[in-house]
Amino acid sequence: MSKIKFTKGELKKQRDALKKFERYLPILQLKKQQMQLEIQRTHQRLNQKIEELDNLENKISKWAGLLAEPGDYVAGWIKPKNIITSGFNIAGVDIPVFERVDFEEAEYDLFLTPLWVDTAIIALRKFIALLEEKKVLNKQLEILAKELRITNQRVNLFEKIKIPECVENIRRIRIYLGDQQASTVGRSKIAKKKIEKMSLEAILA
Repeated sequence: MSKIKFTKGELKKQRDALKKFERYLPILQLKKQQMQLEIQRTHQRLNQKIEELDNLENKISKWAGLLAEPGDYVAGWIKPKNIITSGFNIAGVDIPVFERVDFEEAEYDLFLTPLWVDTAIIALRKFIALLEEKKVLNKQLEILAKELRITNQRVNLFEKIKIPECVENIRRIRIYLGDQQASTVGRSKIAKKKIEKMSLEAILA
């Protein structure tokens, strides 16, 4: 516990600090709840994307052998050109949000290219987009988990240390000032009685 001065000024300082901590604590607790809820939602979205990836991978695996055919029909058209993300703020925390993946426009001779190429390009582009979205969701979780950890530390600091410390300091200062006041009143009464006695003796002399 930090050293305190047993003065009225210190009492006001401790009371002001207690008010500040008690005002901020509910805000931090609300932020903690929002972080926990958002982490839960992000986990659900991530699990959904993983399931979509698994399902799509199973479908692709049925014709993936065709990709080994002579001729580079697909590889050039499934490389991402741009990965577009936006930002979203939750409880003062900025997190990235997946928007889309841009690819180069696929241009090939429809007569010289196998019929399955269109389907392969669409499926593989979707697969790559899901992979990129999964990366962004993992980044969201990383940011949210870090912020939750910091917020939880602050909540614990206020709840378990700062507020109890202020309450105890206020209690100790009030006891000390009360004792001082009682002592002052006692001395004042003694002095008053002495003065009255001296005055009475002077009158009777």
